[in-house]
Amino acid sequence: MKTLKSINIVLLMLCVTFNFAQQTPAPQQTKDFAIVGATAHIGNGDVIENSIVVVSNGKIITIGPETSTPLTRQAMDIIDAKGKHVYPGFIVSNGTLGLVEVDAVKASNDLSEMGTFNPNIRSIIAYNAESKVVESMRPNGVLLGQVVPRGGRIAGTSSIVQYDAWNWEDASIKTDDGIHINWPSSFSRGRWWLGEDPGLKPNKNYSTQVKELSDYFAEAKAYNTGSKKDKHLPYEAMSGLFDGSKHLYINADDAKSITDAVNFAKNQGIEKLTIVGGYQAGDVADVLKQNNVSVMLQRVHSLPELEDDDYDYTFKQAKTLVDAGVLVSLETSGQMERMNSRNLPFYAGTTVAHGLTKEQALQLITLNAAKIMGIDNLYGSLEVGKSATLFISEGDALDMRTNKLTHAFIDGRNVSLETHQTKLWKRYSEKYRQED
Repeated sequence: MKTLKSINIVLLMLCVTFNFAQQTPAPQQTKDFAIVGATAHIGNGDVIENSIVVVSNGKIITIGPETSTPLTRQAMDIIDAKGKHVYPGFIVSNGTLGLVEVDAVKASNDLSEMGTFNPNIRSIIAYNAESKVVESMRPNGVLLGQVVPRGGRIAGTSSIVQYDAWNWEDASIKTDDGIHINWPSSFSRGRWWLGEDPGLKPNKNYSTQVKELSDYFAEAKAYNTGSKKDKHLPYEAMSGLFDGSKHLYINADDAKSITDAVNFAKNQGIEKLTIVGGYQAGDVADVLKQNNVSVMLQRVHSLPELEDDDYDYTFKQAKTLVDAGVLVSLETSGQMERMNSRNLPFYAGTTVAHGLTKEQALQLITLNAAKIMGIDNLYGSLEVGKSATLFISEGDALDMRTNKLTHAFIDGRNVSLETHQTKLWKRYSEKYRQED
């Protein structure tokens, strides 16, 4: 009886595994192919009508107008994309995809670590390449993303991945790219549940919290310039900030916090700084531009936070910063951020309705994001020598009505667009068709 019971348990586990496992990642490209006739949105602002894009060994080797680009059709597969559009793969900035599968199941949640200063926490180690949530990004053209830990004053170290892999090692395209800090807020809201006024009020501990952070950086810098006789993993993880090999990402929203964060990084000798969130970044755009600071702008589809803000404040923030010459990408943090990451192209589309051109909006989630993360040598635009991480859409990919993918490629691999959602859609479409 015990043996039978054990067999039943094993069979049950296998059923669960097969039911919930991600589909097999696509194999390596073995034959050259060409995408012919599509409108190519390069990602740098340029557009090529009736284009030819030739891919070999995972790289783009030719791109140009169909009328002037030679093509040996017999030597490769041809994808007829007449009337369609080809785009570089969209990139999620400041994301947490792959760190949490089900919020209510603690065992599937690797979002944050205990403690205040955790620069040595590496999000890539916890990344789940077989996440069904990650899988569901691809049908909207979201093919790459930054995996970022949350929590604490120094949350940890992020990495950048592609969304079709066996494991985190295969997924990673840039490991440990930067360290993320949650800057102290200069204002806080009253705790209404304790009878306090829920309005904004100055944070009395702001100066102390900033000093704690400054002291920690000073200690880390001293450690990394010393003998390192006694190993200190958190301090050691900070070394990349001081030698310029790592990027510093600071979560800050109000104008004072953003300005203080920029001055802090400057005083610490940090070369690469990005403000994450940046709700009031437009108010200090000149400071950001002067100090060459980029912004990962908070989710576009958010309500205004202050009663005096315009109703469309969050919709037009991107244009304000772009017009000021600030390098901007879009991030999706907030409520249900992992699920909402699939809406990234539609957030970019909203910025078009509020002042940006379509190609400027496209840059927010392609080349700009790649530049900020330091992967623009391979990703973010359709250019010769770069990775063939791209997709074909039947229409405008920034419009939810026409974002309908027919093909998607990551490093030239033809990846599946099937997900748990598409399977359910087909299943129940057939059910109701039979009933009719």
